[in-house]
Amino acid sequence: MNRRDTPAAVLFDRDGTLVADVPYNGDPGRVRLLPGARRAVDLLRAAGIATGVVSNQSGVGRGLISDAAVRRVNARADELLGGLGVWVYCPHTPDAGCDCRKPRPGLVLRAAEALGQAPGDCVVIGDIATDVRAGRAAGARAILVANTATRPEEVAAEPDTAADLITAVRSLLPPEGVSGHDGTRRPARQLR
Repeated sequence: MNRRDTPAAVLFDRDGTLVADVPYNGDPGRVRLLPGARRAVDLLRAAGIATGVVSNQSGVGRGLISDAAVRRVNARADELLGGLGVWVYCPHTPDAGCDCRKPRPGLVLRAAEALGQAPGDCVVIGDIATDVRAGRAAGARAILVANTATRPEEVAAEPDTAADLITAVRSLLPPEGVSGHDGTRRPARQLR
């Protein structure tokens, strides 16, 4: 996929990108969408572009939250966002050496496969360097949308950044009058 191609799928980081970052959140009642998150997903859905989430959730490996709690939080976020195609998360701690923890490509590869897309036809959008590095490691394009948690050196090092989530998504959409990929909606799946 080159910069002008419409992606087949967009994979978002969860915390700090789509929802407010509440460390080790296991309470669906604390899920709050970030400004523009629902609109960004709606724009992709209207263009027929598949969507998913790839998220590190080391609180599980640390014993601070359960898999069930992560799934409940994801389900609440999915409900508020109007439904995404797949939710994939890594429950391991940073020192576990797994293949799924970002910046490794495992989550991106699994999400792309679950959506029936080649990783090279996907874009990963996140708020920190590990998100975009995972996308690139999988062969996807990546866009950094900085927030207060993003280090200035991460922003300076990234070739593809956007001021906000809506700007990032609009940069991926086809020109008006040109249709995107088939966006048949399937129920969200949560993978670990």
